[in-house]
This record gives sequence, C-alpha cells and structure tokens, in this order.
Amino acid sequence: MKLSTPVFKKLWSYQVGGIILAVLNLSLLVFTGSPWRITSGFLYWGAWVLEKLGFNPAGWYYFSVYGNRLSPTETFLNNSFTVLNIAVILGVLLITFWNSEFKWKKIKTFKHFAFALGGGIIMGYGTRLSFGCNIGAFFSAIPSFSLHGWVYGIFMFAGAWIGNKILVKYLL
Repeated sequence: MKLSTPVFKKLWSYQVGGIILAVLNLSLLVFTGSPWRITSGFLYWGAWVLEKLGFNPAGWYYFSVYGNRLSPTETFLNNSFTVLNIAVILGVLLITFWNSEFKWKKIKTFKHFAFALGGGIIMGYGTRLSFGCNIGAFFSAIPSFSLHGWVYGIFMFAGAWIGNKILVKYLL
C-alpha cells in the first residue's frame, strides 16, 4: 500500500541510527530517571487483561516477590511503561507510513505462522525470566557501564547466529 513518495530518499546509516537511539535513550534517562524498558509495559498490559477477566495478578508470586513498580496512583494500564510502549509503536508506524513501507503481507504457510507465534511466546516468557529484553538488558545496560549488558550482548548475538542457521536450514 503506497501512500505517497518516501520522505527520506536515502536510508540512514547504522551510525546515524545508533547515535539517534543513544541520544533518545540518554534523554529518557535524564528526564525520567529510568532507563528504557519495554517488556515491563507488556507485562502490565497482560496483568490488566487478566484483572478484567477476574484474576488478581497483583497478589501473584511474581508481583509479591519482585514488587509492583507502579505507584499507588497508577494502574496496570495507566503508567509510564504504557505511555512509552504506545509511543514506540506509534513512532514505528509513523515512520513506516512516512517512508511508504507499510504493506499487508499474507501469511505464507501455517508452519511460518506457528513458528512466529511460538517464537514470540518463548521470547516473551524469556524476557520475564531474565527480567528484560534486549532493550533493558543490553541497550540500556551498556551505557550504564553494567557488565551484565556485555555478557547479555555476547550471548544474544550467539543466539541470533544459531537461530539464523536453524531458520535457514528448516524454514527457508
């Protein structure tokens, strides 16, 4: 679906994109006092849905042991995590439309759908086990001079390489 001609005729280099992301990440840390995190917002969205279905996730082991990071005036849906996640989603959608890159794709096979869904569920579960995704555990950890960010990065790239080999061998 082409809406118009792309605003940016030439792609930005990785260096320009990295610098922009670094400046935005640092700005977020300076102005909010908190590093960039993504998956906590999705955790709270899921908890909010479960609350609406009659469950009490605030009393569950995870929230009782690791704490509910929301202030008493915030709800699972009304919090800074949600605002940031919605901003990221809208920003990506905006730039996709802006560059005329938005298009609907038909799912090729059920196998592709099953692998994508299964992979997404495993990644989501893994982010809760590790208390963060590549944004919080890598992108926000490295500038904070945290050793765990470098260790996470090494294993993330190793896992991506192995996953790519499996993908090429069995799916593509």
